[in-house]
Amino acid sequence: MAVTLDPQEEWRHRRDRLAAKGLLAGESASLSLRIPDANAMWLGMAEDEVPRRLDRHIATRGATASEAIADVHAAVYAARDDVCAIVIGGGAFGLQLKDFGGAMPGVFDEQVRHLGRMAAAVDRVEAIAGALAAGGNALLVGGRPMVLGMTPSRLAMNAELFEKCATAYVLAVASGGPVRPLPWIVRHVANRRLMKDEQRARGRVRAGLAPEETKGY
Repeated sequence: MAVTLDPQEEWRHRRDRLAAKGLLAGESASLSLRIPDANAMWLGMAEDEVPRRLDRHIATRGATASEAIADVHAAVYAARDDVCAIVIGGGAFGLQLKDFGGAMPGVFDEQVRHLGRMAAAVDRVEAIAGALAAGGNALLVGGRPMVLGMTPSRLAMNAELFEKCATAYVLAVASGGPVRPLPWIVRHVANRRLMKDEQRARGRVRAGLAPEETKGY
């Protein structure tokens, strides 16, 4: 029988897993979890022991560094009802992606299935909604990797998948090797499956419920 964690314990559990795998590195590394039945989130920096509850999903153009980070998380939740977990901060190769075009084409099966289409990098909070409109779950914001998930568990897997794909992509581009996207039909079918998952998650969140875990490929 699965054990349901307290929201703050869930945050710490996911933070510890991401940090142990080197996926909460870099400036502004942070993790947040949506509170589905409220206009709120739990947000904390990588070094925090406990997250803060922020009762808003609307960016406030914060003047301080912590407010600016909160604005990024808030902008995602405002734009994407299906998203219930966000991490900013990647591993060694994810952080290098800004020097290799800032986005990855769809070259791996799991990538197109769970991360979807990766839009061009953005630098402004106001540009986040447009960049995520196609349902992608990875984006560079201000040069930092941001990965999204419908659930905390899916977020952890997506963050690991993003770093795995970024490693292969950066090494291939840096060595001058050819990088070819998957055939159009493969990307189309995988993306349709992701959109159906996100649609179900969106319905749950709008009903004040946490999304269910996706099963299988």
